[in-house]
Amino acid sequence: MDSAPHIRSIFITGLRNAHALENQALSIMNRQLERLESYPDVAARLQAHVEETNGQIDRLRTVLESLDESPSAMKDMGASFMGSMASLTHSVAGDEILKNSFANFAFENYEAASYRSLIAMAKKGGFQSAIPLLEASLSEEEAMAAWLDQHLPAVTERYLQLSGAGAQASH
Repeated sequence: MDSAPHIRSIFITGLRNAHALENQALSIMNRQLERLESYPDVAARLQAHVEETNGQIDRLRTVLESLDESPSAMKDMGASFMGSMASLTHSVAGDEILKNSFANFAFENYEAASYRSLIAMAKKGGFQSAIPLLEASLSEEEAMAAWLDQHLPAVTERYLQLSGAGAQASH
């Protein structure tokens, strides 16, 4: 076990970054949920992941508090703002659902990578109590990424069907 101060410092920074990232994810998903009337299965899965993300935020806060630390309000605010801006840029696209699907898949994999790194830091730094919490979040991110991957062909087909019929296909 190596609990050197530099590992702790890097771990705290990583936890704060992950907390901000989850706030950004919430902002993105909530914006998308406002516009998913033509894709009820995607809306249902996103809504479920919003609940998971709230749990992930709580777990990150628990780990930070166990280390006598707290999330970074500035990082959280900045990430939420960036999430809103990202969602707005896709909302003007004619193929919004496709762009959101691609971005969501990439984002979920990015979050999973973040948790894998945090788990490695926790192991190296001896922060054993953090590992099960981080592994739970990793599992949820991997499940969401897999769902998005599996459903992309169906979302694409639905988009093609709606746009071919002249219906609202983008969201």
